Amino acid sequence: MVEHLSTDTHDSPSSALIDKCVHCGFCLPTCPTYLLWGEEMDSPRGRIYLMKAGIEGRADVTTSYVQHFDACLGCLACVTACPSGVQYAPLIEGARAQIERTFDRPPGDSLFRRLLMAIVPYPSRMRIAMLPLLVLGPILRRLAVRSGRPVVAPVGRPRDTGGGLFARLAAALAVAPPVSWRSIVGRLPERTPAADSERMRVALLAGCVQRLSFGHVNRATIRVLAAEGCRVDVPAGQGCCGALPLHAGQSDQARALARHNIEVFEAAAVDRIVVNAAGCGSAMKEYGQLFANDPAWAERARALSGRVRDVSELLAELGDVRAIRRPLPARVVYHDACHLAHGQGVRSQPRDLLRAIPGVELLVPEEAEICCGSAGIYNLVQPEPAAQLGARKVRHIATLSPDMIATANPGCTLQIAAAARGLGYDWPIFHPIELVDASIHGVDPRTRK
Repeated sequence: MVEHLSTDTHDSPSSALIDKCVHCGFCLPTCPTYLLWGEEMDSPRGRIYLMKAGIEGRADVTTSYVQHFDACLGCLACVTACPSGVQYAPLIEGARAQIERTFDRPPGDSLFRRLLMAIVPYPSRMRIAMLPLLVLGPILRRLAVRSGRPVVAPVGRPRDTGGGLFARLAAALAVAPPVSWRSIVGRLPERTPAADSERMRVALLAGCVQRLSFGHVNRATIRVLAAEGCRVDVPAGQGCCGALPLHAGQSDQARALARHNIEVFEAAAVDRIVVNAAGCGSAMKEYGQLFANDPAWAERARALSGRVRDVSELLAELGDVRAIRRPLPARVVYHDACHLAHGQGVRSQPRDLLRAIPGVELLVPEEAEICCGSAGIYNLVQPEPAAQLGARKVRHIATLSPDMIATANPGCTLQIAAAARGLGYDWPIFHPIELVDASIHGVDPRTRK
């Protein structure tokens, strides 16, 4: 245990950013954990107060102190709500980096987090770890649901928001991604030409979980971009963008992964870098900030970040639509992925894509701005509150009687699907780009998975 938070490293919560918070309370109704528990220290302004107290030596970094930061989803809804423009992302990332470097976690918690960071950001390791799901996946998911993974929020804050090892394993199985031989061994073409005259050259981030479990999203992305006049490259040497380590306080690991990808995408020599996973896009747009204090990488990181676009942003940037959209009669609930809406400020573009599909009736659930509980590895390390938030999200969606759900992040897809199964719903969930692709080709997307 350390006595207080330090400000003597680059990965520290900035006192200047902390002082921008005027404690007005606009963030409270948008904070998922404050909605669940109603406790001040589990709100953004409460956590900022704790950061200030830690830096000033008025609060020791104890287990209870750390739990308030562990319980934060990092969803950034507070950033959208804040009238003072407080940049919460670097604050929570800095606080977590300090905690991970100096706080002695219980052995089980420490081991579980180390395993996640040693496997998930590395697709080759993930490929091996996911092999058992090929045969046992459906059975393990049923066992996870029967194990009692919570779907009803208890009154008050859990004493241990992380839960025990069994709860974490059950949570991991409940949200385990779908796996097939094609997803495990399949490869994307390294170059796809534009369908007609070329108007832009782009490189696609293949992702980690995205490439291994949601390859159909990557393939749909390539088809739509090609149809709209883009040459699409998928650089073979790319790796994890660093989002998961960055948001979990492992900033050194995040920088190592980011450096590799900066080099790979620089060599691709394209106009734009396209991302179809919200958390990945948010992290890549933060590269300039991540390397702000590194003279050797700062400018390269900023330049790369400036070329990163969510796929919906890129399609809006292209302007005139080339490929005809055919009817897709469906009631579609669009769920805002937090790191797309709050982290990147991309809200209208995916909605515009869906509204442009003839026959789509776009539905917006209550509490649309509230996180579903996925939040990177949150639903694995904090299974109880994650499950509560997932159930809350699904109940709001259910009132709209949708035919399908659209969301732009693999974690959200897995989280909502798991929560829906736990409450007896079985909605098909798609990335918005999949629905655009299905509309261009005149097929029902439910027949393509």
